[in-house]
Amino acid sequence: MKLGVLFSGGKDSLFACYQAMMKEDVVCLITIVSRNDESYMFHTPNIRLAALQAEAAGLPLVEVETAGEEEVELDDLKRALLRAREEYGIEGVVTGAILSVYQATRIQRICNELHLWCYNPLWYIDQEAYMEALLAAGFRVLIAGVFSAPFDEQWLGRELDEDALSDLRKMVRTHRITLTGEGGEYETFVIDAPFFSRRILVDEASTAYRNHNGRYLIRKARLVER
Repeated sequence: MKLGVLFSGGKDSLFACYQAMMKEDVVCLITIVSRNDESYMFHTPNIRLAALQAEAAGLPLVEVETAGEEEVELDDLKRALLRAREEYGIEGVVTGAILSVYQATRIQRICNELHLWCYNPLWYIDQEAYMEALLAAGFRVLIAGVFSAPFDEQWLGRELDEDALSDLRKMVRTHRITLTGEGGEYETFVIDAPFFSRRILVDEASTAYRNHNGRYLIRKARLVER
């Protein structure tokens, strides 16, 4: 089956893509670029770099912009899926949803309207097992945004390795965050994945942080050999 992957550039959409590639034919990536940093539906940190990730993956990218207005942005998602169906013949859509009923139900509804299969390989996955599998598979992930206590500025741009995962586990116990960040506590950006031909090197980045809320903004990045 030909599938398009809803692609944010974060770890969940890339791992979902990886899972889908093992079973089906992933023919394109689909990215919604929101002009609203507070979008309810879509990941926003470093979203413009999805094109560089798509190049690393050797897959075409369907990119659609949205003003990011609540519910109205779903029309833009529908427009993107229609374009992916017309240009690449997708028969289904892959999402990286783990726990978010808000996102999953809305995507499912649009897929039903367009007669597309909706595949959620991470839905209600064991979060501990998922994070271990992510690292074991060779994904390299940076923290691209933090949006809750107790995250401090030091987390911005930090690589999600075993040490970081250990710290996250402690925060799950002390502050009841979700280990995967599915509750919106943090966002990520993937710089390498098993299906990338080259990895992403960040040449220039900056951070903005205040009161447990911050972003790691990549200014310049390029593909390099592993």
